[in-house]
Amino acid sequence: MAKHSMAIQIGRAIRGRREAAGKSQDQFADAIDMHRAYYAAIERGEKNVTLRTLKRVAEGLRVRMSEILRDIGD
Repeated sequence: MAKHSMAIQIGRAIRGRREAAGKSQDQFADAIDMHRAYYAAIERGEKNVTLRTLKRVAEGLRVRMSEILRDIGD
């Protein structure tokens, strides 16, 4: 996997927003009804998220999906 792949960039953006919200991975995964191991893999960039999953995460973070995508830049 490339060092700066899209999945890694999305995972970093999600992690940054989750940490800014003061939530642990466990707390956040529970809040969005997602298995912690799966959620952790998203943050590490090991999973390519679907739009449905990205929407679920964004709703949990109380942001629009476009804000997460904007965080990754070009």
